[in-house]
Order: sequence, then C-alpha cells, then structure tokens
Amino acid sequence: MTLPELCIRRPVMTTLLMVTFVIIGIFGYRLLPVAALPRVDFPTIQVTASLPGASPETMAASVATPLERQFMTIAGIDSITSTSTQSSTNIQLQFDLNRDIDGAALDVQSALTTAARQLPEEMTTPPSFRKVNPADAPILFLSLTSDTLPLSAVDEYAETLIAQRISTLPGIAQVQVYGAQKFAVRVQLNPNTLAGMGVGFDDIQNAVNAANSNTPVGSLSGTDRSAVIQANQQLTEATQYRPLIVAYRNGNPVRLGDIANVVNSVENDKTASWFNGKRSILLAIRRQPDANTVAVVDAVKEMMPYLNAQIPASVKLNVLLDRSESIRASVTDVQFTLALTIGLVVMVIFLFLRNLTATLIPAVVLPVSLVGTFAFMYLMGYSIDNLSLLALTLSVGFVVDDAIVMLENIVRHIEEGEKPWAAALKGSREIAFTILSITLSLVAVFIPVLFMGGIVGRLFREFAVTISLTILISGFVSLTLTPMMCSRLLRAGSHDTQHGRLYRFFEAGFDALHRLYDVTLSAALRIKPVVLLITLASLGLTFYLLTVVQKGFFPIEDTGQISITTEGPEDISFAGMTVVQQQAAAIIAADPAVSTVNSSVGSSSAGGENSGRMFVGLKPLNERKV
Repeated sequence: MTLPELCIRRPVMTTLLMVTFVIIGIFGYRLLPVAALPRVDFPTIQVTASLPGASPETMAASVATPLERQFMTIAGIDSITSTSTQSSTNIQLQFDLNRDIDGAALDVQSALTTAARQLPEEMTTPPSFRKVNPADAPILFLSLTSDTLPLSAVDEYAETLIAQRISTLPGIAQVQVYGAQKFAVRVQLNPNTLAGMGVGFDDIQNAVNAANSNTPVGSLSGTDRSAVIQANQQLTEATQYRPLIVAYRNGNPVRLGDIANVVNSVENDKTASWFNGKRSILLAIRRQPDANTVAVVDAVKEMMPYLNAQIPASVKLNVLLDRSESIRASVTDVQFTLALTIGLVVMVIFLFLRNLTATLIPAVVLPVSLVGTFAFMYLMGYSIDNLSLLALTLSVGFVVDDAIVMLENIVRHIEEGEKPWAAALKGSREIAFTILSITLSLVAVFIPVLFMGGIVGRLFREFAVTISLTILISGFVSLTLTPMMCSRLLRAGSHDTQHGRLYRFFEAGFDALHRLYDVTLSAALRIKPVVLLITLASLGLTFYLLTVVQKGFFPIEDTGQISITTEGPEDISFAGMTVVQQQAAAIIAADPAVSTVNSSVGSSSAGGENSGRMFVGLKPLNERKV
C-alpha cells in the first residue's frame, strides 16, 4: 500500500497528523527568536594589555610586538589587528571560520603565558583576553544625565544599580559603560615644592598606601570570649587626605595638603560623553547570540520604570538608540510580503481552476507547509529574520506546485467519468513518483548554497535549509493530505461542460491568450536566425550589466541610526579634542532630521584621546523626509 493510498483510506489519521503538524509549528513559531539576520559567529578573540604611563609608541614596541610575534605561531589565524594608545594595547585575533573558538582560546592563553617573559617588568597586571563576536552590535543604548548630581554619582548608579539589574534579564550578554566616571581622589604634586622640602614621590606613595590600608588588624581572645578587631582606615574624600603626614623635616610634620593639591575627581578624566549637549553616562546593552532581540529590548524597557523609581529624580534615564525598531519594521514588511504572496498565489490558482473546492485543496497545503517549517527551524536553532522569511516567501510558489500536479491528475480521471474515490486512488498512484522527483529536484537547486563556504555560506545556509525544508514538507503534504482531500471534497461531474458566466468569461480570455501565443510562436519559428541573435544579444547584455552593476554584501537600508567616528591630530590634547568634538556634535544636532546625538571622546569610548565617536538617532522617515 502506497503512502497516498494509506492516507485516502485513513482520513482521520491524516487529518490528525496534519493538525499535529500545525500545532507543533505554531509553538515553534512562538519560540523562535527575532533578529535582523541569521546568527553567524565569527571566531574572534580580543586581547587587552595595560601599562600605566606608557606612550603609544612604547606600548606598540614593548607590549604589542612581543604579543603579536607569539600569536603568529597559533594555527588558524586569519588576521591580527592591534591598536596601541596611551597606557593600553588592544589586539584583535580573527581566526578561520572553521576554527573552534574554545580551542583557539586555549592557544591564546598558552601564547600569553609564553610571551609574559618578554613583557616589561613594570607591567604588574598581565594581559587578558575574551571571546567576542564583532557581528553582535549593541541592541540598545541608554543614556544617564543629571543637571544637579556630579557625574561620579551618576556613574555609581549606572554601574552598581542599572547595569547589574539589566544584566540579570534573560538574553542579556553584557552591559558596557561608555564614558565611565568612577569617583577617585587625585593628588596633584608640585615638583618644585617637593624638591624644596626634600620629599620624594615614594614618601607620598607610601604615606597614601599606609593611610588606606585595609589589612587585618588581629583579634582579642579571653577566657570566655574572643573578638575580631575591625578598623576601617579607608579614606573616601579629598579633605581626609590633606592632613596626612608624609614625612618629618627639621622636626616638623609635612602634611599632604602642604605640598600637593588634593581634589575630588574621577579615575579617568580623559574620557567624556554627552547626550544632546549634556554630560552623560552611556550604557550599551548586548544580547546573547541565541536571544530574541525584540524580546530582550522589550524586557529592558519594561524594567526602566522600576529603575527610574530607584534612582533620584534628578537622574534622567533615556533611550538613545534602539536597534529593535528597524528589526521590527523590516520583519513586519517581509511578513506582509509573505501574506500578500500567499494571497496572490491562491488567487492565480482560482483564476485557472475556477472552482472554489478545487482551489481550497492546494491552498491548504500552503499554511500547513509554512507552519510546519517553523517547528524544524526551532529544532535547528534558527530565527525569524529577513533571510529566513525571504526563503519562506520564495518557497510559496514551489509549495503549491506538487499539490496542483496531484490535483490535476485526479481531476483528469474524474472528468473521464470515474468516481472521486477511485480517481484519487488511481491518480495519486500514477503521479506519486513524479511529485517525489519534482520535490527532490527543487531541493537539489539549493545544495550549492547549502555547502557554500566562508561568511557568505554561513549567512545563507539558513536561507537554503529553510527553503529546502519547506519544499520537502510540501511534497509530503501533497502525497498525504492532498489526495485525501480530493477523495472527499471533489464531486463527480463537477468539471463537465455546463459552467456559469464567470467560468465562460475566463475561458474566453484563456482561449485568446492561447491564440496570441500560437501567433507569436509561429512568427518566431519563421525568423529563427533573428530570434537566435536576440537571445545571444540578451546573454551578452546580461554579462555586461553584471560587470557594471554596483555590488555589495548587503543592500543599503535605512535603519534610522548613524555611527560616526572622529579623529583629531595626534598631538591634540583631551581638552582640545573635547572642544572640536562638541562643535561637530552641535552641527549634527542642528540638522532637522536628527533626533538625538550621543558624543564620546577618550580612550574608553573611541580608542585614544584624539579619537571620538558619535551615535546619531534620526527622526522617523515620515518626519525627516530625507
């Protein structure tokens, strides 16, 4: 007994099988993550090293060069990119796409251990590394500003409260703080005063360290009880440092406030960030690779009212950039295109079949095949993105082919006078192998895409697998559900010559098209050399246009966001870079199409004191009109 015959004789079993298929697909669709593009992991490791006080030249020669020389011995490295700035070096290791990132991390750790003997002795903190994916850009930017509180207090709320609370949400991978302003006390020394009093830098360093000691003091033990002595000698304000005695000269104490200017400041005063012209702290939120971008952003926005209730009213928490907005818009647009495609395909089927019952049969195959694909997409770890939805849209035309072939063969036997039950058995038996061959031949078209290598292959693999799964499922449905519905829904004599006006109207149109095709085909056969020349000219024009048309990895799309990098002269000071950066930000903010501008300067945000970065949010397209 063949599969179509089994399904015809067991309609309840076939119906329950398809209903189960649809239910599982609906659950799979609800669990699928939403993203702009398929998940593509690039095996990349970022190594950072710091040597306080070292110039960029010293960092490049003494730190970056020994590390790079050792990294070159690791197998599978495609490229090494290093950036050396004041006191820090950043090295990006890009591995071959087929290299396991965990194995690469072990090799990097071994290389760092070997290179440690070649690094400067003054480097007390060894280099560190972490796995990164440059394709995972932050999905949400939050900005904190305050008109009354100092930035160090705002930074405290950002790092100890907001960033930690957001990090606990499902799907959050990391919350980075740009323009950090951690509180610190700065001791600004006067070399002339120190020389006059005979006080050295080491005397001041030892005095400050001793005053900030947090070492255990000891304990007291008696006959009945014991107690641990606790003495907190941490100094937290500049006023507490000024009375410190750093040395004795001529029998008199030399206090820190007499030889230095002690002020409350921040750890790194060579970095700054502004939101619409106001000093701010920027939070960049990154999602986990398999997380739903839209769901993660919604979860963060739902938490924002609770965060606002826990911080002072003078601290404003604003959404700077939201990447989920462009993802929502693009996915919604593709979903609308998919629905429109389904409607057009069903309409074309009806125009040619001109029978509602006959149209219903292939039309049912469409949702069953598409919904069933979602279940397999979930099992394979795929997402709802532009490429997977594009695959589903393109597969709509392929999906109905098998069902139409099965339907037409069964209808042919009914028109010859057979009963629907017998016609379904006979017609499905005749056409089953043909449908199988059609399905496999369509899937074979996407095999080259499936095995394509490189970044393009990884990106389009989800596209090829999704469209192949949809075609295979449609072939299965055409061999099971379609013949069963034909045996139950089609009626004998429903395709005789007695038809209504609408049927005769469309039939006359099809006859006219047939006559037009007959005329044009006859004309083409009479001028075969001309038709051949036109074909060759079209082929040559195709190759020419292929060479002159613009090429790119992805089409340019309007996401409503702009990322800008600025760079000043190498000898520019931080204060000078701050002035020109703010001038550039003011010019951009004055554009009527711009909604928000976040500007950052400094090593922690852009790569050096002479570098800056801006995140620009644009107004909706219907408002900016450009």
